[in-house]
Amino acid sequence: MAGPLPLGDPAPADGHLPSDLPIDSSVPFSAYLHVPFCRVRCGYCDFNTYTSGELRGAKQEDYASTLITEIALARRVLADAGALRPMDTVFLGGGTPTLLPAGDLARMLGAATDAFGLVDGAEITVEANPDTVTPEVARTLADAGVTRLSIGMQSAVPHVLAALDRTHRPENVTTAVAAAKDAGLAVSVDLIYGAPGESIGDWEASLDAALALESDHISAYALIIEDGTKLARQIRRGEVPAPDDDLQADMYELADARLAAAGFDWYEISNWSRSPEQRSRHNLAYWRGSDWWGFGPGAHSHVAGLRWWNVKHPAAYAQRLAAAESPAAGTERPDEQSTTLERILLLSRIREGIAVSDLAADKRTRVAGLIADGLVDPAAAVRGRVQLTLRGRLLADAVVRELTD
Repeated sequence: MAGPLPLGDPAPADGHLPSDLPIDSSVPFSAYLHVPFCRVRCGYCDFNTYTSGELRGAKQEDYASTLITEIALARRVLADAGALRPMDTVFLGGGTPTLLPAGDLARMLGAATDAFGLVDGAEITVEANPDTVTPEVARTLADAGVTRLSIGMQSAVPHVLAALDRTHRPENVTTAVAAAKDAGLAVSVDLIYGAPGESIGDWEASLDAALALESDHISAYALIIEDGTKLARQIRRGEVPAPDDDLQADMYELADARLAAAGFDWYEISNWSRSPEQRSRHNLAYWRGSDWWGFGPGAHSHVAGLRWWNVKHPAAYAQRLAAAESPAAGTERPDEQSTTLERILLLSRIREGIAVSDLAADKRTRVAGLIADGLVDPAAAVRGRVQLTLRGRLLADAVVRELTD
C-alpha cells in the first residue's frame, strides 16, 4: 500500500491557488461550512470542536461574520484561478451548527450563495443536535434555502447515550424530526453502534426507533476509538470495554437487514436511503473526489488535486482573517500513488464501486479471488465494476489492500 501523504507546504498568505492547477470547470463544486461549537465534548469525538470554556479569545456571536470573511476570500481566489462555479451542495456541520442562532446560519448560507451561486436543485444540509431543533429554527432554515436536516440521534437507549456522553433525551429526536418535516425539510438521522455496554437488543431498539421516525435517510456508523479522546483514555485505564469487532459486525448485518426490509437501500457502507434521490449528494461529492472548499477553523478543502487545511483554533482563525490573510495552515499535492490509493479506498465504499479498468493492470486479476472469497459481486464484475457484497462491506479494508498492495 502507498505510504503516508507528503507533509504539507506552507499556505500562501493571500490564499492564491497555483497557476498550474488543472482546473476542470465540469467537476461539481461543494462548500462545507464548519461550526466548531459544542455544549459538551462527547467522549468518542475527535472533531475540531470547542466548548465555551475552550474558546480563549473567540466569541460565538462573532463567528458568522468571521466565516463570511473567508467566503469573500474564497470567491476572489477561485475567480482569479478560473475555478469559480456554482455550488452543487452545501453542508453546515460541526460541532453543533444549531448552537448558533438560526439567523446566523442563514447569513452564512446567504453569503455563500451570493458569492458562488447554486445549481438548480442544490442540496443544502444542516447538521443538528435534537435538543436544538425547534419549529422556529426549522422554519428559519427552510426559509433560508436549507433543504435537508441531519439529526444526531446516535441511539434511542438512555444508557447508550450516556456511554457516548450525548446529552439529549431520546424523545427529543421525535420532536426535532417533526419540526423539520413540518418546515418541508428532508430528514436524515445518524446512529452509532458498538458503544460500551450496548447489547444487540439495545441496537435493535435504536433501529426500530429510527425507522419509526419515517426519515428519508439513515446513517449507521460503527464506534471507532480515536487516540486522544476521553473514551480512548477510559478504555486504556480499563474503565470501559473496547468495542467488540464481532458484535459490531452482527450489529451491521442487523442494520442492513432491518433497513432493507423497511424499504431503505444501501449506497455507501454506512449510509442507506429510501431512493437514489434521497442519498446525501454532499457526501457522495467527497467519495467521488469532486472539488470543495471547507470554511471554518480546521476545515479541509480540495480543488483539482490540491488540498489545504485551516488553522484549528477559532481565535487563530479569526485573527488571520482580521489581518486580511488566508486562514490556511498548509497545503499538499498527493503523489500519483497516494491519489490512486485514495480513489480506490473511497469509490469502493459506494454502491457503484470502481471500474475494473481503473485498477492497475497487475491488480485486475485479483478481482477473481475477491469474488471467490465472497467479497465482490460476481455479476457486477462481469459488467466491469468492483462492487462490494455484504461480506465485502464488513471487510472493505481487506478488499482495498488486495487492490492496492
